[in-house]
Amino acid sequence: MCGIFACHKHESVDKFKADALQLSKRIRHRGPDWSGNCVKNSTLLAHERLAIVGLDSGAQPIISPDGHYSLAVNGEIYNHIQLREEFSSYPFQTLSDCESIIPLYEKYGIDAPKHLDGMFAWVLYDSKKDLIVAARDPIGITTLYMGRDSKSPKTVYFASELKCLTDNCDDIIAFPPGHVYNSETDQITRYFAPEWLDESRVPSEPVDYLTIRQSLEKAVRKRLMAEVPYGVLLSGGLDSSLIASIAARETEKANKKLNAAEYDSAEKHLAGVDDAGNLHSAGWSRLHSFAIGLPNAPDLQAARKVAKFIGSIHHEHTFTLQEGLDALDDVIHHLETYDVTTIRASTPMFLLSRKIKAQGVKMVLSGEGSDEIFGGYLYFAQAPSATEFHSETVKRVQNLHLADCLRANKSTMAWGLEARVPFLDKEFLDLCMNLDPKEKMIKSSEGRIEKYILRKAFDTSDEPDVKPYLPEEILWRQKEQFSDGVGYSWIDGLKDAAEASISDEQFKQPKAEWGDDIPTTKEAYWYRLKFDALFPQKTAASTVMRWIPKADWGCAEDPSGRFAKIHDQHIKN
Repeated sequence: MCGIFACHKHESVDKFKADALQLSKRIRHRGPDWSGNCVKNSTLLAHERLAIVGLDSGAQPIISPDGHYSLAVNGEIYNHIQLREEFSSYPFQTLSDCESIIPLYEKYGIDAPKHLDGMFAWVLYDSKKDLIVAARDPIGITTLYMGRDSKSPKTVYFASELKCLTDNCDDIIAFPPGHVYNSETDQITRYFAPEWLDESRVPSEPVDYLTIRQSLEKAVRKRLMAEVPYGVLLSGGLDSSLIASIAARETEKANKKLNAAEYDSAEKHLAGVDDAGNLHSAGWSRLHSFAIGLPNAPDLQAARKVAKFIGSIHHEHTFTLQEGLDALDDVIHHLETYDVTTIRASTPMFLLSRKIKAQGVKMVLSGEGSDEIFGGYLYFAQAPSATEFHSETVKRVQNLHLADCLRANKSTMAWGLEARVPFLDKEFLDLCMNLDPKEKMIKSSEGRIEKYILRKAFDTSDEPDVKPYLPEEILWRQKEQFSDGVGYSWIDGLKDAAEASISDEQFKQPKAEWGDDIPTTKEAYWYRLKFDALFPQKTAASTVMRWIPKADWGCAEDPSGRFAKIHDQHIKN
């Protein structure tokens, strides 16, 4: 991950450059390793680099040898080796995984992002046609914003974070995932359009447990592409524990193959081994795992069990309620949201990311996306039908870029740490979003706990020759949302602090400019005031989505999993 800032068709781009570099500096936390920029005609690209792949030769913006194309990318392209082989005649100048976007664009034009496998937000300037193309990955793992100034309607701006655009733009949007922008037509069009995006279409594919397991293993394996120390975020819940278990196995395999000199050149890059023979873990022979919580939190206890079972080198960190409260303004500054669920969960992740970066790690795997794909949140137990269950999973996946993906990206990138999310792999999504939703539904009467099919896919109790992935009590542990699992007193403390900060009289008088987006709790009101103080521009709030559980399913208004009706039902299998 990195940070990008760009503007196109600026009337005085040379004079604007000094200001642009200061705007780009606002996101230097995303890319502390190097800064670069280029100006051509009326277009400027600026880049703040976090070096993960191609450490010595991947500085950006990347300029094509003929000077026609300039490229700034925030993200990782997992199929870059295959693309290099496909475009073997192109004179690549760097070892960056991102450079393959240029020959892709030369061949396919604005269809280029269709051929990418990865998480990305990028801006490419074509000086031959004087046009700019911008694209965002299919789910929106990587953040991207687009802005305009009504006083200069031809000018368009792009940035990794909202804070770069608020000075110059009175119209800002969160760039939609799975879309591409072409300045020649001034249109944003969808390039990612799988059948499962149609929420009215109810899929009927049967479950193949082995295929689910193998697909997730493949998704983890490709995300170990790195030339820097990496680790895993381990909460002790099902999702992060599965990712950690698979990553531990793959790290062990990579070391064995490296020692046996069994890699071919393509395998080396896919496994994260550079041309000098250095393993992606920079000499680490075992996976490192990281957890955080209030002292004696449920997640910390579960994470210890998992780490011991998979053999990771485990790092456990704690925080106090006051440390979390003290960080709230910084969290909202970096997250650029006032959504209650996101802020609750982001604060411990924000604090943990700082600890991880201080320990020399630059990339982590994380478990976001599973709950949306499989309907894993406890409120899904109240879905009235398979059709509505499926429709809700599609909506939740589509909105990940405004919720959990935003949290994972910005909480970690606040400290120059990159988070990769295997559950949101395109192949895995295509497989699991096309499953019959009846197979995903929570059915207590049948012993089907939430995410039953994912748990079953990794249950090897009837496979004596296969090493178990997780302890049974973890594999079948009930869902705890991250903001709950770090310690129940965290959310309770936030509510108490909001109650003390917002009077009853104040709560009854919301700001007129909030319109219909009126906070319904003092906690939500408190966060909105903090957001407005940091981002007073009216257009800033238009990029935020507040999430509230489905009232028409009879769900409680508080998004905490503790308020779901089945929270205290502990079902094994």
